[in-house]
Amino acid sequence: MNTIKTSLVAIAIITVIGSNASEAYAKDAGDFLVRLRGIGFLTDTSGTTDALGGSARTSDDFKPELDFTYFFTKNIAAELILATTKHSVEVKNSTAGDLDLGSVWALPPVLTLQYHFLPDQQISPYIGAGINYTITYNVDRGRSVTHVDYSNEFGYAFQAGVDIAIDDKWSFNLDVKKVFVDTDITVNGGTINANDTDLDPWVVGIGFGYRF
Repeated sequence: MNTIKTSLVAIAIITVIGSNASEAYAKDAGDFLVRLRGIGFLTDTSGTTDALGGSARTSDDFKPELDFTYFFTKNIAAELILATTKHSVEVKNSTAGDLDLGSVWALPPVLTLQYHFLPDQQISPYIGAGINYTITYNVDRGRSVTHVDYSNEFGYAFQAGVDIAIDDKWSFNLDVKKVFVDTDITVNGGTINANDTDLDPWVVGIGFGYRF
């Protein structure tokens, strides 16, 4: 959580600085921005099983991420991020002890609609909101179970970030998203279920963009 707080404070400070920046590096309707970021996918999991109780837990992951932003106007844009992450899954403190459910890969594309406050400035903060659809695959069962399934689900997301122009094409970016999504976990053919398990990750990214 310290990483998240630091990122949010940095965005707020840069926003204040950006309001005093000279007009340059203007974004405009029709611009297409491609970014490559490194992201921290920091899960905030909560849930329990119907038969054994306990608390569901998932591990964090750090991966490269590719995203695309299109500007409808100088202020309004849409962003799509693409990344895939791997997570270990367990149930802690159940009546049968700690259960190792193995690992699962997640592909959670997030589409947000953004408002850019200072599109004509070198330092340009933005906020956004949108939808997410989390797809799970390559499930590897753990030592405690014989089979595990995860449901694919829709969710929603909120976003705050800032672009800092390096020149008329390249920019530096800092971005934070909060994604709200859950999944139904089915263990051993339904013998144990953890329905509506909240994943709710923070996605913290830092990287560079190129504007076409």
